[in-house]
Amino acid sequence: MRIGYFLSSEEYGPAELLEQARGAERAGFEALWISDHYHPWVDAQGQSPFVWSTIGALSQVCALPVTTAVTCPTVRIHPAVVAQAAATSAVMHDGRFVLGVGTGEALNEHIFGDAWPQADVRLEMLEEAVGVMRELWRGGFVNHHGKHYTVEHARIYTLPDTPPPVYVSGFGPKAIDLAVRIGDGYVSTMPDAEMVRRFRDNGGGAKPCQAGFKAAYADSEEEGARLAYEKWPNAGVPGELSQVLPSPRHFQQAAQLVKPEMMKESFVCGNSVDAHLEMIDKYAKAGFDEVYVANTGPNWRGLFDLYQREVLPRLR
Repeated sequence: MRIGYFLSSEEYGPAELLEQARGAERAGFEALWISDHYHPWVDAQGQSPFVWSTIGALSQVCALPVTTAVTCPTVRIHPAVVAQAAATSAVMHDGRFVLGVGTGEALNEHIFGDAWPQADVRLEMLEEAVGVMRELWRGGFVNHHGKHYTVEHARIYTLPDTPPPVYVSGFGPKAIDLAVRIGDGYVSTMPDAEMVRRFRDNGGGAKPCQAGFKAAYADSEEEGARLAYEKWPNAGVPGELSQVLPSPRHFQQAAQLVKPEMMKESFVCGNSVDAHLEMIDKYAKAGFDEVYVANTGPNWRGLFDLYQREVLPRLR
């Protein structure tokens, strides 16, 4: 299993994200995830740098593969523009770039006042968007007049030798089936074997499956849980709220229903090597090929040291 580090654009500014990428490579992580947000989930996280600027800078500070986890190429940014951004990223990273895509959240996509479509429509839009991007990556001028997108006489001139792979995020059956249909890989954040099985058995086969989880490194489990609750109370918000709430203050309101002790259910809190190994093992047993760990709070150097000294050597 490949072990990577998850760069959180919601919580850290661009300079700190670049420092984390350098540190992750030195610590022995094998790849990077990076989130794509216009807003943080809650104000306490406090950041949201433009991901494509950060991805370009990452190519100059480390040689790790990079996957967006995930970009929504449907509402806030037209797929023809995402196609150009991904192509340039693949060139700058010498082909070590994967475009992870998903149907997005109102939190980031509503900013122009567009209606936020229902889930089935968002899946339909994503399928058309991926088709538009792949057509542009083939080279030549593209004209497309589809149900959701129009492209007229567009050509991407800066192209990688091989188009970037597209991995598709999915949590429900329809989204997973779409990932099978249009994806070169599958993305999730849950150690759910049934999701992986549905992807593989319905046609995904041996395509890569990626997932990620969050940690809050600290001197104790209680201190880690406190940091997680301070920065990421939204991790306990249930159901489809994460897709439909439009602003950080709404997530903050919903998070009032979340209790601090609940953070231990979704975060690895503290500095226990065994707790990290147990979490990674859950994803391995679920069938994932790659797992990415994110740190919340100021102690990410401690997490890197823990992985370099203890976690990664025991895994290998």
